[in-house]
Amino acid sequence: MSIPTKAQRLADARLRIAVFNRIFEPTGGGAERYSIALVEHLAQQHEIHVFAQAVGHVIPGVTFHLVPTLFKKPRWLNQLWYATATWWLTRRNFDVVHSHENTWHGQLQTLHVLPVKYNLFHGHGNSPLSGLRYGLRCLKVLTSPRLLTYLALESTRLRLRPGRKIVVASPSLGAIVAKAYPRSAHMLTVITPGVVVPTLPSNEEARQVQQRTARSQLGLPVDGLGILLVGNDYRKKGLATLLKALAQMDLVSQPVWLAVVGSQVQIPLWQAEAAVLGIGGRVHFLGPLHKVDLAYQAVDVLAHPTLEDTFAMVVLEAMSFGLPVVVSGERWCGISSLLTAGDQALVLSDPEDVVELKAALMRLLGDPELRHQLGTAARAFAQLHGWTNKALEQESLYRSALG
Repeated sequence: MSIPTKAQRLADARLRIAVFNRIFEPTGGGAERYSIALVEHLAQQHEIHVFAQAVGHVIPGVTFHLVPTLFKKPRWLNQLWYATATWWLTRRNFDVVHSHENTWHGQLQTLHVLPVKYNLFHGHGNSPLSGLRYGLRCLKVLTSPRLLTYLALESTRLRLRPGRKIVVASPSLGAIVAKAYPRSAHMLTVITPGVVVPTLPSNEEARQVQQRTARSQLGLPVDGLGILLVGNDYRKKGLATLLKALAQMDLVSQPVWLAVVGSQVQIPLWQAEAAVLGIGGRVHFLGPLHKVDLAYQAVDVLAHPTLEDTFAMVVLEAMSFGLPVVVSGERWCGISSLLTAGDQALVLSDPEDVVELKAALMRLLGDPELRHQLGTAARAFAQLHGWTNKALEQESLYRSALG
């Protein structure tokens, strides 16, 4: 009988994996949903241990380790504590350590946001700061314990180490990471977020029944055309521009309203903004939803005029429900680098241009056939990005790191 090779043993082994994700709950944002979905799929084959400071989503078969929050403020001190605690707890007895956080420990490091170094030392044109501006920025960093901590954690996270793999959520984020940390370029792998593609109603009549039911359950208007925005940072997701665009819409065939899913804390501020624009009765704040499925079922269009998203899982999720989407270009939103503008989505050249956003939304809302065409193409795109395949890609990286 032949003796299995090391590669064969690694390919067959059930791995013991530690996952770092401070806020393990789906209402936390796209990064948290990305981590949760991977854990759900990988736990079917491997022993998963999640190290978190808050757990709002329990998965059968997964072991959860609650890391105490010793420092609620300042946040940088809590991040340093979390990085230290998770290193200590997982420094042995795990095959793979996978971090979704700014920590130095872990063969697999998944980045969901722009690097701190890039944000600090690159201007709006993406070119590095120089001269006096660079000197002043260095002085700012040297006098800030917060920035020094975040930069130190990030630089050790992206440092060259045997077996280390760096995962980024989109090709555009990968290019930015390579620009900020050139020596990390060969360690980068793109694994975009995935989606569970839902089963949709079999005909238009059933879809309308589902839509009316979802609207009633969420307390939304049963009639009219609905736009949806999802995100916890309303300003960064472009709500200001969207409210101004909504205030200027003059579709007379049906009333148009907006549903907003996300942070509860920010709602009073934006309700006041909507009232100033005279559209308070047309904007419905739903707060955080454990599952956004009902919101996708309730509306006709997703608007995502984001100012910064390394991928934008919400766009992919909406597309899986057959929703046509209006989304910022790839300079602002990573998923747009994978989309064919005009065929799979309407892509904005400037997410802060109220006139452009209004025109795109009115074009969709005024043309049922275009909504159907874009929605069909959107769903076909989403079907190519299932979580099962993403989990297999992730598992392959685990074994590569071990090998």
